[in-house]
This record gives sequence, structure tokens and C-alpha cells, in this order.
Amino acid sequence: MLINTGGRTDIVHFYTPWLLDRFKKGYVYVRNPLYPENVTRFELNPSVVDCVLFCSKNYAPILPRLTEITDKFASYFFYTITAYGRDVEPFVPDIDTSIDTLIKLEKIVGKERIAWRYDPVLLTKHYTIQQHLITFEHMAARLSGHVSKCIFSFVELYKKTRINFPELEEMTDDQKLSLARGLAEIARKYRIPIQSCALKEDWSIFGIQKQSCVTLTTLSHANSLSFRDLKHTGMRKNCLCMKSSDIGFYDSCPAGCRYCYANENFEQAKKNYSSHNPSSPVLLGTIGVNDKISYPRQKSFLEEKELQMDLF
Repeated sequence: MLINTGGRTDIVHFYTPWLLDRFKKGYVYVRNPLYPENVTRFELNPSVVDCVLFCSKNYAPILPRLTEITDKFASYFFYTITAYGRDVEPFVPDIDTSIDTLIKLEKIVGKERIAWRYDPVLLTKHYTIQQHLITFEHMAARLSGHVSKCIFSFVELYKKTRINFPELEEMTDDQKLSLARGLAEIARKYRIPIQSCALKEDWSIFGIQKQSCVTLTTLSHANSLSFRDLKHTGMRKNCLCMKSSDIGFYDSCPAGCRYCYANENFEQAKKNYSSHNPSSPVLLGTIGVNDKISYPRQKSFLEEKELQMDLF
């Protein structure tokens, strides 16, 4: 199975002590987002966890102790660095600070385990197509040789996104085409493979790969693993990623990104963050007497482990 530490909230940025403690203790409890009284316990054991997925906008808090996890578990890192400033991402490090941190991460885990996420791509009066391409080239020039690939997507205009970010402009097909072509040209210039994420459009003519972000092939190549041939069911529309188990919780990231899909309400996210207990086995709150705890069967996806289990 795959454990995801960054799909619902940025655990690495804001909850690193808790994350390290969970891996030290060897288990974690996760609340169901829709029915919080339903809690699942996952064992954080290399015998059943094939790979730990990270997705963050700031890996600085975990770098000094990252090997406590990576020495025991296979891993893969998505590092989100966008073109935006504090007006859009209030509590995210600036571009060059983020790039410096990514380079430090690469020295620990190697570039094959790092994908640079340039997403979501959005347009406002300030963040124009031209501005995106200027900033993207600056970033690509610095990141060349330090990442395995770049992944981009366009912002999804959900109802809550429109409410939290009214300055967003709806993109036309021509604008998307111009951006895709421009990003691809720059990526090719700096020898960074580029792919789209959960988009219906096919821009392979520009050299943009249309594939999933989390595939067993990608994880296998990055960690020298051998996975069984399993179906990738996807996590959302137009996505064909391999299913992973997220240990976070929505409405708990205080980064304040105005396009955020995981936060319904920023004030609630700050409130939840302030109530976090680093020693609790669950990210928010603690386990109560009325909680219903389930213990799912965790199965390895690896060929070797499957063979060992059959022999045993």
C-alpha cells in the first residue's frame, strides 16, 4: 500500500513533529472526512507500506530528520513551487527560498525521487501568461538537474475557489494552449520532462506527457522496486493515479493559499491547526470513547513481498 502525507493538508510544512512521532511509534489513526467518528488505524511498517508519498510547499521543517523515514521506507516527493507571492500564498516561502530547500532535499534523496509541481496555473490581472512564462523560466533554470520532471495543471474553479479568490479569471482554450506551449518550450530548453495532471487536453504535440502523477512505474524507477501489475483507479476526474491512503485531514492547513481545494474555510483551518496535539495518534484532536475504530487489511503491492507472503 501507499501512504500519502500531503493530499489533504501540508503535513510536512506544519505538522512535522507529529509525522515523525507517528513513524517512530509505527502507527497512525485517520478520521473519515465525511464521518469523523469513523477512524482507521494504519500500521506504518515497511512490511505493508511500500512507499511514502510526500507533497509539500515547504520541506525545510523535516530536512534535518527526514532520514528517520527514508532510511526505512521507499519514498517519493512532490514539491509544489508556483509563480505566486504572498498575495496568493500568504504563508508559503518565496520562490528562491523554496528552490534552495528543494536542492537541499535533492542532496538527501536524489533527483529521481523529486517531481516539481507547478500547479495550479491560474490567471489574474497580475499573473498573466507572460508573467507565468517569465517566472517559470527563472525557476526551470535553477531547478534543471535537480528534479526528475515537472507536473502542471490548471486551476479548477470550484464554488469555494470562486468565493475565496474572486479575482480569478476563467481561462479560454486559447490561453491554455498558449501556456502549455510556452511551458513545454521552456522545459525542453532546460531538459526537464514535463507532464500534465488530471487534464482532458492532449498536448503531446508540444512534448507534454499525459500520464498520472503517482504510478507504480514511477515509484518503481525512483526506488528500485518491483511492483505487481495492478490497476490504477485514479483519485478524481481525469486522474489515473494509483490509490493511496492519506493520513491528513481537510480544513487543517494554515498556509492560506487562496485557490486551495482542501480548505473550505481558512478561519476554520487556523482554528483546527491551533488545536493540534503533536503527541496525539490522530492529526486533529484525540481518540474518544465514541470513535469507531477499524483495522483494515494492509497489503503490499510489491512482487517480492507477495511471493514471500504466499510462501509463508
